[in-house]
Amino acid sequence: MKNYFTRLFTYDAWANRQMNGLIAQYGEPQQARGWMAHLLAAQQIWLKRCQGLPAPPGPLWPDKESTEMAGIITQNETDWLVYIETLQPEDFDKVITYKTLKGDGFENTLADILAHVINHGTHHRAQIGQQVKQLGAKLPPLDYVLYIRDLHKTTI
Repeated sequence: MKNYFTRLFTYDAWANRQMNGLIAQYGEPQQARGWMAHLLAAQQIWLKRCQGLPAPPGPLWPDKESTEMAGIITQNETDWLVYIETLQPEDFDKVITYKTLKGDGFENTLADILAHVINHGTHHRAQIGQQVKQLGAKLPPLDYVLYIRDLHKTTI
């Protein structure tokens, strides 16, 4: 599972870079910036939860420009990949106990949390894509399988 989640988080950062580039190219639309900034803040919060640490300071919906978000995308990718590299196979089934920002307690397996982080990013990238498409953007193909094919240059 370590290799699988490493690929997913690398893909996630690649897809975030694609959409952040469109945010920059199409005039920094506020709502699109908000979704991307939220996606990135949530990644940081979830990483701290997985590590058993308190949430980082700052809002869940920060106001960031695309240039600042570009650096955060890279930092989040690095932080998640370093964390995943420390995991043992049995860690993916470990139950993580955490509190939401509202203080409600929950438990989920680490594998389910990792899947959630990736799906959360996909959800918000779709929202960003819809907004920049309305501004005239041609959306890049962001399907995971296309990323993997390109990564491995696999053809028949």
